Amino acid sequence: MPAIATQFNEVSIVTKANVYFDGGVISHTILMPDGEKKTLGLIRPGSFHFNTDAPELMEIVDGTCRVTIDGAAEVRVHAVGSQFQVPGKSGFSVEVESGLCQYICSFLN
Repeated sequence: MPAIATQFNEVSIVTKANVYFDGGVISHTILMPDGEKKTLGLIRPGSFHFNTDAPELMEIVDGTCRVTIDGAAEVRVHAVGSQFQVPGKSGFSVEVESGLCQYICSFLN
């Protein structure tokens, strides 16, 4: 597994935040030089469900969360340095018990 990025160079950033669940989850979109889209975000304490259009790779850069992919019975704990994939046209539930969980979301083709 490659190391999780700590910095992105030469990108474009969408300045308006994506705000979900009354501020429980906030992200900003970044556009990579090759046109790839990612979001950088944080999740506050709580439990949230997201639907996906495209497949996603979620990388945890700070904090801890519990994740259940739609259709799976297993709840997995993800901490700093871990990642998980979510199929397209699917979804996942994420729970943060305390503190903040920060992530990078890459939209896969």
